[in-house]
Amino acid sequence: MANSGSGMAVEDECKLKFLELKAKRNYRFIVFRIEGQQVVVDKLGCPDESYEDFTSSLPSDECRYAVFDFDFITTENCQKSKIFFIAWSPDTSIVRMKMVYASSKDRFKRELDGIQVELQATDPSEMSFDIIKAHAH
Repeated sequence: MANSGSGMAVEDECKLKFLELKAKRNYRFIVFRIEGQQVVVDKLGCPDESYEDFTSSLPSDECRYAVFDFDFITTENCQKSKIFFIAWSPDTSIVRMKMVYASSKDRFKRELDGIQVELQATDPSEMSFDIIKAHAH
């Protein structure tokens, strides 16, 4: 288990599942939560799940980290994918939780090698499908 400067540990399963998403495409998304003093896997999304499935799996009043594997077609008609890291910090979550997630984010993100786009969202409109599409190209 990796230890961080913020005192937050990252459970090995987080890195293993991320590698499976990146290399094997076993998952469409992974949602992570902080439990006690460590980051753990909260939910795994099957490869056939949609972006709507992903956004509906995020709690409306609690922070989460998430990665989403976004497939798209380029203007040259090439199939591509980009891995998004989303820091979900809804306005309705408690201040202490927001602070813990904010202070641990960069350290946690460094454990996940291969993130291509990062988004910070405080409400669903900040991570709409159109925003994801715009960041992918």
